[in-house]
Amino acid sequence: MFILPSLAGVSIFYLIPFADVVRRSVTEGMGASFVGLRNYITVLENEAFLLASANTVKFMLLCIPLLLIFSLLFGVMIKSLNGKAGIYKTAFLVPLAVPVASIVLMWRFLFHENGFFSILAVSISGNPIDFMNTDLAVYVLIISYLWKNTGYDMILWIAGLSGIPSSLYEAASVDGAGRFKQFFYITLPNLRGMLFIIFILSLINSFKVFREAYLIGGNYPHTSMYMLQHLFNNWFVALDIEKLCAGAVIISIATSALIIFFRNSIQGGK
Repeated sequence: MFILPSLAGVSIFYLIPFADVVRRSVTEGMGASFVGLRNYITVLENEAFLLASANTVKFMLLCIPLLLIFSLLFGVMIKSLNGKAGIYKTAFLVPLAVPVASIVLMWRFLFHENGFFSILAVSISGNPIDFMNTDLAVYVLIISYLWKNTGYDMILWIAGLSGIPSSLYEAASVDGAGRFKQFFYITLPNLRGMLFIIFILSLINSFKVFREAYLIGGNYPHTSMYMLQHLFNNWFVALDIEKLCAGAVIISIATSALIIFFRNSIQGGK
C-alpha cells in the first residue's frame, strides 16, 4: 500500500511508455505493420550508431573505474580526518552546485582554440590547439565527469565506511595488521554492497555528460565525443521512430546485462 503511489507513477511515466517503445521497435512507422527484427538490423548496421556506441563504451571504461578509485581514496582520507573533514567535504561537493552552462564556459575558457591552454601551447610550440576539435575532446569530457561526480561518490563511500565497526580495525591492529592490510582485508570486503550502489549511480551519471558535450559541440561534435546521447537526440529531432525505439531497446538490454553481470560478480566474490 505504501509503495502503490510510487509504483503507479513509475508505471504510467516509465514502464508503460517503454512497453510501447518495445512494440514500436518491431513495427514500421507509427506502428502500422509488423517488420520483425528489421529495425534492429538497420540500427546495428548504422555507422553513426557503431561510432556512438564505441565512444560511449570507451568513455565508461575510462571514467567509471577512475571515478570509483578516486572517490574511494578521497573518502578514506577524509574519513580519517574525523572532525576536520567538513571543509574538505564541502570543497568536493561544490562542483555539484555549479550549473552545467557555467562548467561549459569554464571548459571553453581553458580548452578553446583561443583558450588558456591553447595560448600556452602557442608560447611553447608556436601553434594553437583547438582541443574540442581534436581526438583530445573526449578527455575534456572525462575530466568534466570526474570533477563533477567525485564528491558525490565520495560521500557515499564515507557512508559505507561509517558502517564498518571500529572493533574490526582495533582487533586487526592488535594482531599486527598495518593500514594497507586493514584496507584490503577489512575495508574493501565490507564495501561490496556500497560498491554496487555507487557503480549503478556512476553508470547513470555517465549518460548525463551529454549536456556538457551538447553545449560545447552541438548536435554534431568532434567524432571522438559523439555519444549515444547525441545519436538519440538527432534521431528524435528527425522523428526516426523506428531507429529510436530499436536503439533504446538495444541499449536497455546491454545496460541491464552489465548491471546483472556486475551484481553477480560482487556476490560471487563474497
